[in-house]
Amino acid sequence: MRITSVLSSSLLMLGLAVAPAAADSSPTPTDSASADADAPTRAGTSFRTATEIEQGRTATASGSTGDYLYWSFPADSGQRPTVKATVKLPQTHATQTWQIDVYDGLRRRQSCQYGSQTRTAAAGVADVELACTLRTVRAWSEAWANDPLPGTYYLRLTAVGVGTADLGLPVSTEVRVDSKDIGGAAAVDGSLAEPLVPGIAVKSQADEDGSKDSSPVLSAIEPEDGWASGWWSDRWVWTVIGGALAALAGVGGYALTRGSGRPSRVPPGA
Repeated sequence: MRITSVLSSSLLMLGLAVAPAAADSSPTPTDSASADADAPTRAGTSFRTATEIEQGRTATASGSTGDYLYWSFPADSGQRPTVKATVKLPQTHATQTWQIDVYDGLRRRQSCQYGSQTRTAAAGVADVELACTLRTVRAWSEAWANDPLPGTYYLRLTAVGVGTADLGLPVSTEVRVDSKDIGGAAAVDGSLAEPLVPGIAVKSQADEDGSKDSSPVLSAIEPEDGWASGWWSDRWVWTVIGGALAALAGVGGYALTRGSGRPSRVPPGA
């Protein structure tokens, strides 16, 4: 009975520990119409003029074939961003090849795990769709590694190898960034002092000096819950489960090996 009581209490504690993690990992439904109401309707022409967009919203922009279109978005540790772009082509055009490239806060080009990063549209095709799923963003990495790190990411959309007859033709674009929360599977021992956001060093120095610095901060967008908001992950839950199972194994082993106690026929002083 005693062992049964201990097992019941431990299972109850595990259930309470797992419940918050399950609640945090469940997706929150959003109204896409209201989410895109104030989404940007233009794109930048360089890294410095990249238009900031939030994850989960569809941004639009008009441009010309041959232009470089830039957007930027935040990505925090534990997220696996997926970038999607749709280019609506003019009615008459030759064969065109479109490509999306993603760069991190250090402007290092990040490779795609999977997705159609480059696609070719035959003559007369109305639109072309591209996608790029990045590797999971890590909280910390070695200086020599090219791992994705928390901060601002840049999306560049352009047509490559365009013929002279198609240069300057009007196009309209839609881009959207969504992320999957990987959780404790992507946790590492370490974190950056600051996210890789343009202007963060100037802002941090001004905060330390306690002065009102007038230097511009090049990027003001950040995740909805702030940077490094994913400190809680299912890694903590599995740590608690492992400790509880180890304790139960110890109790069970002791109960099996201690026997039934001193026999009644043996005197206490023996």
